[in-house]
Amino acid sequence: MSDVTAAPVKAVVQNTTFTVLFAISFCHLLNDMIQAVLPAIYPTLKMSFHLSFAQVGLVTTAFQCTASLLQPWVGYLSDKKPAPYSLAVGMIATLAGIIAVSLAWSYAVLLFAAMLIGVGSSVFHPESARVARMASGGRNGLAQAMFQVGGNSGSALGPLTAAIVVASWGQKGVVLYSAAAVLGIIILFQVGHWYKHHGLRRMRAAKAAAPLDYSRRRVAASVLILLLLIFSKYFYLTSITSYFTFYLIHAFHVSLASAQVHLFAFLAAVAVGTFVGGPMGDRFGRKYVIWLSILGCLPFTLMLPFANLFWTGVLSVIIGLVLSSAFPAIVVYAQELLPGRLGMVSGLFYGFAFGMGGLGAALLGALADATSIDFVYKVCAFLPAIGLLTVFLPNLAKKK
Repeated sequence: MSDVTAAPVKAVVQNTTFTVLFAISFCHLLNDMIQAVLPAIYPTLKMSFHLSFAQVGLVTTAFQCTASLLQPWVGYLSDKKPAPYSLAVGMIATLAGIIAVSLAWSYAVLLFAAMLIGVGSSVFHPESARVARMASGGRNGLAQAMFQVGGNSGSALGPLTAAIVVASWGQKGVVLYSAAAVLGIIILFQVGHWYKHHGLRRMRAAKAAAPLDYSRRRVAASVLILLLLIFSKYFYLTSITSYFTFYLIHAFHVSLASAQVHLFAFLAAVAVGTFVGGPMGDRFGRKYVIWLSILGCLPFTLMLPFANLFWTGVLSVIIGLVLSSAFPAIVVYAQELLPGRLGMVSGLFYGFAFGMGGLGAALLGALADATSIDFVYKVCAFLPAIGLLTVFLPNLAKKK
């Protein structure tokens, strides 16, 4: 049975609206760059407000509660009643949040500011993922990959730019990021105009053209499997992004600068893998890419805890490339499984991925405190084995 994603590309390439895809990807960069500023300035905020580590953690919790938990609900509501200009409204919430961070005079205001930034994120991700699919012209994997790479780039730029801004102007310097938010509002207003006059028509046509007739039980089981795959992917990614530098310093006694170079190489591989994974899903089918991505990196994760420094660097790059290719395929697969629930599906998976990253950082940190950082990587090495569950996913073939 052929995968629905194996449909010929030639018939749809000319309909791919790359202007909109580039716009939404760039706004994803701006959104995630602003998001990444908050944790990047934690040391400054901790000193300014005399915070404990628990209070710093509560800032993250305040952000994640609105950024993660609201996303599926925002997507569900927009499925019921599309709101083309909600993207610009979400960025306005982000603008208000970043201004509030720069002006915060108390811990309570800081928590409120973090929640505002989270609200902006919760609106942006499900709706922009929907716009990416509208503009894809059938190249859904490519569209999601472009969108996701924008976010990856923003997450990398946030700490880098914050180091310069905060070093020069301190907490008040964060207000400079309001310029990025204003730029995002202007672009997203134009995207909303395209959404209203062109995107909605495409969305209705695509929904009518590709009905899938699976039982609710089959769909629910498939969504659960996809969420478990997201869990395995983001818990492992968190083990690298949060603790890889500690592991390298502990295991190989390298300098902090050297450890950061290794982390940068991993993050660069993640960006490349994310971009490649989308078009591969368009060409070969989502399910095959999910198989290759999640389960395919298992041999490399199992070898990593026992490798020397050179091979640790090589293996981490391979793992980043292979594992990151799954996310665009998973999101598009879920969208095709529930073609009438694009917003809810996008919000659920982006919100769950974000939440698993935050939860993973906390749990793995506690595990490292209780055991050792080496033990964390030996345990996490088995997470990609959850990819075996992919065998239970249906082949999404169009009903004839």
